[in-house]
Amino acid sequence: MPSRPAMSVWVEQLQARGRYTFTRAQAESETERSFVATQTALRRLKEQGRIASPRRGFYVVVPPEYRSAGSPPASWFIDELMRHLDQPYYVGLLSAAAIHGASHQQPMVFQVVTSKPTREMRAGKVTIRFSMNNKVEQMPVTEKQTETGTMWVATPEATAFDLVRYQAGAGHLSNAATVLAELAERMDPQALVSIAHLVRLPHTQRLGYLLDAVGEGDLAGPLAKWLEARKPRAIRLRPGEPADVEIDRRWRVQPNAELEVDV
Repeated sequence: MPSRPAMSVWVEQLQARGRYTFTRAQAESETERSFVATQTALRRLKEQGRIASPRRGFYVVVPPEYRSAGSPPASWFIDELMRHLDQPYYVGLLSAAAIHGASHQQPMVFQVVTSKPTREMRAGKVTIRFSMNNKVEQMPVTEKQTETGTMWVATPEATAFDLVRYQAGAGHLSNAATVLAELAERMDPQALVSIAHLVRLPHTQRLGYLLDAVGEGDLAGPLAKWLEARKPRAIRLRPGEPADVEIDRRWRVQPNAELEVDV
C-alpha cells in the first residue's frame, strides 16, 4: 500500500498540475488524513508562507515569486473563491476599470460585487473588498482570462454605473469622474441605456452629469433621452451635502461638489 504524501508534497503536486486553490475537505480526503492532522499540517504550511487562506476552509497555493506578498494576485483565485462561497459575483469598480485599461487610479484593494453582504478578506498583502448588489446576476459581465483560468468582470458600462452607485469604493466623485474619462472610449451609448433600468434613477442622473462634466456629452446623449421620459425629480450630486446651486437641466442634478478631473 503506497504511503500517503506529505501535505507539502501534495500542495506542490497541485501547483505542478496548474491548480492554485483547494479546500480543507479536499486536502483531508486526498492525503487521507484526519481532520486534526489536516488542520495541523495546513497551519504549518501557512506559517511557512507556502499557502494563504482568505476564507476559513479555503486555501491558495503561494508560488515562490509571491512569498514576500504572502499571496498571488486575487485574480488567480477569485473565481474559485466565489464558487466555494456559492455566491454570484463580478469584479467591479476600480478593479474592473483597471482591467479595461483605465489604470490612472490603481485600486489599493481588489473590488468585487456580489449578491449579499460579505466581509472583507485578506490573503497576505492582498485585500478583497465586497459591495452588494441584489441584481448582480442581471448586470452585464465579460469573461476575462487570468493566469490560472477565468473570472467575471463588469463591462465598461456596468463599471461606470457602479462607480457612481458605490461612491466610497470609487474613492470620491472626482476620482470617479477621472476614471469615467478614461473608460469613455470603451463604452457604448446604447449599452448604457440597457443597464439604466437595473439601477435607481439618481444613479443614472449622477452618471450622466459626470459624463457631461468630462466632455462625453455625446456618449451620454441616449441616456439623457431615456431619463427625460421618466421625469426624474431633482437630486444633489453629492447626497447629504448643502445644495444652494442651480439645477442642471439635462440631468436634474444640483452640482453641489466641485470636480477635479485628473487626466
